Amino acid sequence: MGLPIAGRIAEAGYRVTAFDASSERLAAARRHDVATVESANEAVAGRAVVFTSLPDDAALRAALLGSDSLLRAMKPQSILIETSTVSDGISTELAEATQQHSIDYLRAPLSGNASVAHTGTLTCFVSGPKAAFEQVRPLLATFTRAQNYLGEGEQARFAKLAVNLMIAVSAGMMGESLALARKGGIAWRDILQVLDDSAVTSPMVKYKTPLLVNRNFESTFSCHQMAKDLDLILSAGHAVGVPLQLAAQVREIYASLIAQGEGEADYIATVRHLERMSGLDEPER
Repeated sequence: MGLPIAGRIAEAGYRVTAFDASSERLAAARRHDVATVESANEAVAGRAVVFTSLPDDAALRAALLGSDSLLRAMKPQSILIETSTVSDGISTELAEATQQHSIDYLRAPLSGNASVAHTGTLTCFVSGPKAAFEQVRPLLATFTRAQNYLGEGEQARFAKLAVNLMIAVSAGMMGESLALARKGGIAWRDILQVLDDSAVTSPMVKYKTPLLVNRNFESTFSCHQMAKDLDLILSAGHAVGVPLQLAAQVREIYASLIAQGEGEADYIATVRHLERMSGLDEPER
């Protein structure tokens, strides 16, 4: 997500400096008029606003809570905008650390995926100091179509997990409904059209059905990534006393997909999983 976000911000006329561990991504950033530097510390030093986009809790801990924390390189009264999908637990730790460094911390996880991030149609859920949010809202609007402020604490983290829970369960439901329809003699394109035109349609269904028509399972968000998010969701549910039976069941579907070598396939590979379980061959298109 970091590359298209940086490109959108630079395109809007802001001066952006970036660092990534990948030299290829740094080269791509320069093609989008984003300045690049040799280290993360150099990227954040003296900046009024710092964005981070990291894959998981471990990467966040290493970058922002480790012995060489980027917080040490950031200036006091700057704003940290953390866009990753991580646990509320590590986010709470980060909130305490930023407070010690007099840095305003905004949790701003994103809804959408990297394949559409360059279009500016992501949405973000934001929590943290309200004044900091109002200050950076124009910046967030350069790469998101909606900015939802939810409160002073970890509300944004729970919002992102709640949304991804709905997406994961929807993927499981699509697998079952499509297999059932095919077993009932409905042609592949016909049942996809039915879903598109029915009461169950949603932005996710609308986005996935054109890809499924052509059996395109190239990853926009992988089974491995969805399994990681479901682990976060289940952990959050346990922490606050919410039973998440559907989340637990769908997590096992993704465990099966990963065991079958589909970890890097798109999360909608639940469709193929149910087809295999139902004894269905590749459908005619």
